[in-house]
Amino acid sequence: MGLADLCQHIHQLYAKYDIARLTTDMYLSDLTPAMKPSDAYAHIALRKTERVEIDHLEGRVTVGLVTPYPPGIPLLIPGEVFNKKIVDYLKFSREFNTQCPGFETDIHGLVEEQGADGQSRYYADCVAL
Repeated sequence: MGLADLCQHIHQLYAKYDIARLTTDMYLSDLTPAMKPSDAYAHIALRKTERVEIDHLEGRVTVGLVTPYPPGIPLLIPGEVFNKKIVDYLKFSREFNTQCPGFETDIHGLVEEQGADGQSRYYADCVAL
């Protein structure tokens, strides 16, 4: 793959997810606090958390910061609820990281684990149900 092909491939992924709009919308979306940050953190101390795959995050409450780099601005703080826009961005990041190795997006608060099949799976720690 040459440089022109690589650029075209990345552009197609950005266009597929309308990433310019999505990254703006996710920061402007209505963020719903479900509990105080200190209460969310208490769930960590009490071991009342669960690791949730990104496909199942919508409506779940995070126990940690979720911060994409770039830009390095927290997207969610502990106690806030994952909404559709945020989950869509996380799905984009998963696909981008899979298809564009070496150009991975780093998201603090998102955990990557290798499955038995060798595929990466992405999770966030949430308040246990």
